[in-house]
Amino acid sequence: MNKQRTQDYKQRIDQALAKPKLQEALHKFGDAYLVSRANAFAGLDFEALRREIGAMKDEVRDNREQLLAQFMDNARTTGAIVHLAKTAEDANDYIADLAQKRGVKTVAKSKSMASEEIHLNDALAKVGVKAVETDLGEWIIQLAGQRPSHMVMPAIHMFKEEVAELFGKVTGNSEPAEIAHLVRVAREQLRQTYFDAEMGITGANIAVAETGGIALVTNEGNARLAATLPKIHVALVGIEKLVPTLEDAAKVIRVLPKNATGQFLTSYVTWITGAVPCGEGEKELHIVLLDNGRSTLAESPHCRDALRCIRCGACANVCPVYQTVGGHVFGHIYIGAIGIILTAFFHGLDKAAEIVRACIGCRACVAICPSHIDLEGIILHLRSVIGEEEGIGAAKSIVFKKVMRNRKLFHSLVRAASLLQKPVSKGERTIRHLPAYFSSFTEWRTLPTIAAKPLRDLLPQVPQKVDQPRYRVAFFGGCGNDFIYPEMGLDLVRVLNRLGVAVYYPEEQNCCGIPALYSGDRETAVELAEQNVKALLAENPDYVVTTCPTCTMALRRDFVEHLKDNPAWARQAEALAEKTLDVSAFIHNVLEERIPAGTASESETVTYHDSCHLRRGAGVWQEPRALLEDAGYQLKEMARADRCCGFGGSYSFTSHPPISREITKDKVNDIAASGAAVVAMDCPGCLIMLRGALEKRGLPVRAAHTIELLAERLDRD
Repeated sequence: MNKQRTQDYKQRIDQALAKPKLQEALHKFGDAYLVSRANAFAGLDFEALRREIGAMKDEVRDNREQLLAQFMDNARTTGAIVHLAKTAEDANDYIADLAQKRGVKTVAKSKSMASEEIHLNDALAKVGVKAVETDLGEWIIQLAGQRPSHMVMPAIHMFKEEVAELFGKVTGNSEPAEIAHLVRVAREQLRQTYFDAEMGITGANIAVAETGGIALVTNEGNARLAATLPKIHVALVGIEKLVPTLEDAAKVIRVLPKNATGQFLTSYVTWITGAVPCGEGEKELHIVLLDNGRSTLAESPHCRDALRCIRCGACANVCPVYQTVGGHVFGHIYIGAIGIILTAFFHGLDKAAEIVRACIGCRACVAICPSHIDLEGIILHLRSVIGEEEGIGAAKSIVFKKVMRNRKLFHSLVRAASLLQKPVSKGERTIRHLPAYFSSFTEWRTLPTIAAKPLRDLLPQVPQKVDQPRYRVAFFGGCGNDFIYPEMGLDLVRVLNRLGVAVYYPEEQNCCGIPALYSGDRETAVELAEQNVKALLAENPDYVVTTCPTCTMALRRDFVEHLKDNPAWARQAEALAEKTLDVSAFIHNVLEERIPAGTASESETVTYHDSCHLRRGAGVWQEPRALLEDAGYQLKEMARADRCCGFGGSYSFTSHPPISREITKDKVNDIAASGAAVVAMDCPGCLIMLRGALEKRGLPVRAAHTIELLAERLDRD
C-alpha cells in the first residue's frame, strides 16, 4: 500500500470536510434531484427501461468491432473524416496536428468529458492553440484552473460569489453575485469566440452505427454553435457511445435527461450526420473515435458491464460519499462510482486505488443506474485486485488470514476481548469514551460492548416449546448478533417460536466474510463461504434466517459468486442462497403472519431506517414496515429513509471515519426531524451506528431492531 498516496488523499478529505458550504450545496442539489427525477419518471417503468438499455449496450460491447466498422463506413460516406485513436496520446496528436496544419489559433470547445480524460486542452496549448471552453460550467472551471467535480455539472461545487470574483478578473469590473447577471456576462464574453475560432470541438452522447451520425444532448446552445460556426468541427467520441440504430439512440435520449438532472427532456438534442454547412466554403467534420482502455475494459469479465454507462452522472447525485467530499476528492477525471471503474481502466489502477477504498458500499448508485450496472460489485472486484497488488495492510492480513479463518481462535479472541473491555465499559453495555489513540472512535458516538455471553452460549439454554413446527430454520447470527447483540437473537427465537417455527443455531458458522471482502481479501471471503455453506446446510434446514442484511446478501449473492467455478461447492452455495431470508421477509412473505396489535402509545411512534443492503440488495423494505404497523406501532416516515447511516463496517473505524461521521450526522438529523420516539431498522451494523450517534448527541430517540420491537409487542400481548 502506498503510504504517501494514502496520506495525501486523507489530507484532501480533511480539506473537503472543512468546507461545510460544499456539503450544503451538494446535499441541496441531491435532495432536489431525487424529487425532480421521481416526477420525470412518473408513469414509466424504470426497471424495464434500464434493462432494455443494458441489453442494448451489451450487444454493442459484444459486437463492437462490427458496429465500429459500420459506423466508420457510414460516417465516411457522409463526408466525415474518421480517425480511430487507440490511446489518449494518439487522439491528442491527431487533433493538435490537424490544428497546426489548418493554421488554427483558437478553438471553441463544447463540454466534453472525453477531452478532459485525455487532457486535450494541454495538448493544444503545447502547439500554440488556445482552447476556450464555451459551456458555462466548463468555462468557470477553466478560469479557476480546476477540473470538473461532476460529469454533467462540472462547477456544481462552486458558489456564485466565487464565480463573480472569477468573472471580475476577466471583465476588470466588480461583478455582482447574481446568477442572471453572471450568465449574461458569460454570454457576452464567449459569443465572439465562436466567430473567432477556426475550429470547434465537441463530444457526443451517441454515435449511431446505421447512419454514421452523432447526437449531442445538451442544455446550452454552445454545442450547436461550436459544431456549426467554425469551418472545422472535431467530434471526440468514446467508442462506448456507439448504438446500433436510431431507435436505440431514442432509448438513450428518453432516459438520459431524466436520470441526469431530473428533466423530462433536455433543452437541445442535436443530430449531426456529415459536415454541417457553414455558409460559403467547405466544412470539415473530423470524428475522432477514442479507445484509450475501452477495449481492455470490454474484455474484462468482471468489469465490462461498466461500458453500459451513458454518462448521466446519477451515481454521484445519490452517493453519500460524493455529497460529503465532492468530486475533486471522490474522483480523478471521472467521478463517483462509475468514475472509480473508468479511472482504473483509462488512467491506471494506481490512480483509482484510494477512491476504490472510499466507496462505502451502500448500493445507491446501483439502484439509480439507468444502464443496470452492478457498480458496487465491480468496485469490490477492483478492491480485491488492489488487495492482491498492494496488500491490505499487515494488521488486516493477520486478522483475516490468521484469525478469522480459524473459527475457534477468532471466537476465543472475541470472548477474551469481552473481559479486556471492562476497564472502559465500567460494567455497562455502552462504552462512552475510549482512551488515547482510540478516543476518536467515541468522539461522536458511543459504542456497544461485547456481550459477556455470546448468543451461541445462551441459545441452548432457551426452551423452545413448538410441538408441531411449521418449519425448522437455521439462524445465521453473524458477528453482530452473536457477540454484540445476543438479546436480539433471543428475541428472534421467541417471535418465531410464537409463530410456530423451531430455530437452531449451527455451532460451526463463522463470520460471513464481508469484512474481508470489502477490505480486498477475496481469498479469505471464499474460505469463509465454504465454512458457512457446510455449517448451515449440515442439518438440512427448511430455511436459513438472518437479522443482518449484509449477511443475507453474503449468503444469497456473494457465496454463489465466490464458489460458482468450484464444482464441489457451487450447487451447495446455490441451495443455501435459495433458503436464505431476512427475518422480516421470512415472517411477512413465508409465514404470512402478523404480530397481535395493542393500543399504541405516544412512545411507540416509529420511523424506519432502510438498511442499504436490505433495501437495495435484498429488495426488502415494505415487509418490516408492514410488520410494525400490523403490530400496532404508528409509523412516521423520515425524509430520505434509505440514506446510508455511514457504518460500512471498518469504514467507520479504520478506513474513512471522518466521512462516516458526516454521513451519520445527516442520517441522525433526518431521524430527529421525523419526531418519532423510536427509529427501527433491520441491521445490527446500522444499530451500532445510529444508537451510538443518538446517545452521544443526547437525543430522546430510541434505536431498535424490528425483531426487538415485535418481541416487545408479543410480551405485552
